[in-house]
Amino acid sequence: MADDLYARYMKAAAASRAHRRDCTQCSPDALCTTGRRLHESFTRLQDAYLTQQKKKR
Repeated sequence: MADDLYARYMKAAAASRAHRRDCTQCSPDALCTTGRRLHESFTRLQDAYLTQQKKKR
């Protein structure tokens, strides 16, 4: 389960970075609708992964 969550977290991070790199509407201060959705998905998965890692300690 942890490996799957980590893989999803890394995939979401890569998707968010790729979108921001290629999107002409996104800026450092504001994201377009798609960019915001991708970033929110990344942060949710990151939070879940870090919470899981803290529980293992």
